[in-house]
Amino acid sequence: MSGEFRFSFGPWNIHEGADPFGPAVRDSIEFGKKLKMYRQLGFEGVQFHDDDAVPGMDGLSGEQIIKKAKEVHSILESEGLVAEFVAPRLWEDARTIDGAYTSNDPACREYARQRTHRTLDIANALDTKLVVLWLAREGTYLREAKDSKVAVDRIVEAINDMLAYNPEIKIAIEAKPNEPMDHTYIPTTGHAIALGLLCDDPSRIGANIESAHAILAGLDPSDEMGFALAHKKLFSVHLNDQNGLKFDEDRTFGAVDLRRAFNQTRILDQYDYGRGGEFVGLDVKAMRTQKLEVSTKHLSNSRTIFLRLVELARTLDKNKVEELIGQRDYEELDMLIINHLMGK
Repeated sequence: MSGEFRFSFGPWNIHEGADPFGPAVRDSIEFGKKLKMYRQLGFEGVQFHDDDAVPGMDGLSGEQIIKKAKEVHSILESEGLVAEFVAPRLWEDARTIDGAYTSNDPACREYARQRTHRTLDIANALDTKLVVLWLAREGTYLREAKDSKVAVDRIVEAINDMLAYNPEIKIAIEAKPNEPMDHTYIPTTGHAIALGLLCDDPSRIGANIESAHAILAGLDPSDEMGFALAHKKLFSVHLNDQNGLKFDEDRTFGAVDLRRAFNQTRILDQYDYGRGGEFVGLDVKAMRTQKLEVSTKHLSNSRTIFLRLVELARTLDKNKVEELIGQRDYEELDMLIINHLMGK
């Protein structure tokens, strides 16, 4: 057996070129036009934040939110697309300055709970059973400002509330060690899976692993994927690349470290990723220097690189690999992999 791959990205990946240090440099493309690009680029899954599907949702009633989400679902069907997941956007509202689920203010925690319920309504209307949970502001700038044990308890309480609200959803926790917070409470895949074990139904809690987030934690993304696969908890991936330990760059997959990308594709393919319906998700941003008319190349390039690396993984001489492992000749194994990546 081997992996079976279909691809997704979020509409925010076709963006205006703003970064943490400068404003937008490209014109916006309206949401409907972005959706028409998906199939042209070789993608069939759409990743959503809740307000990607229903802009201005905090000013709408529950019924209005569901109605607008169903309209988006009809558009997806007409374009031959499906929603991969919906994620609550809990890091931009003023009520989440001090965290959402872990806020010290009970009124703010209640806002986060109600907002998450609306997210689940949107997921149901878009016909997806997967919710991605990026716990962006669930952390601290100042250690003494929050009790970390209480914070974990509150996150578990919030997840249990989600599980009870919709008995069919699965939750993929997207771990990240920092940014926007100095330190987050669920920084790695191991933390995410351990958190799930505290919840009412651990079978419905898994991980969405982003390459750059693992790198920012000083970890190898393929090892994080292997850990999740061993627990049968790899519900989704966000592939990209990263130049070292700085802000989250979301570079084109494989553009910085091709061997690191190779090992990610190799482990996904080796353990049949995608055969359970999982998507190969991308979270990549075009370089700020890219002109508008060619500002989707990062998406098509990432998909092409992934598929070419899958071919390399499948054509690697596995018998030779096993022989060198048996001889403990890791220098020769190192050269075998390098030559294979170089086409020799």
